Amino acid sequence: MASKKGSKEVIKLENKETGYYYTTTKNTKSENTAGKMKMRKYDPKLRKHVVMTEGKMSH
Repeated sequence: MASKKGSKEVIKLENKETGYYYTTTKNTKSENTAGKMKMRKYDPKLRKHVVMTEGKMSH
């Protein structure tokens, strides 16, 4: 059985300084995730937690 396309979107969270990124999903129907997403994640190049912002995915 085929599933319907859901309300999830794959996004890239990246650090502009080092270029390191994570991929994650975002709920597009929620009001809480409107606009660009920001999360505090670990950057191994800097060896500390930094704020990563949503960037463009290259297809």
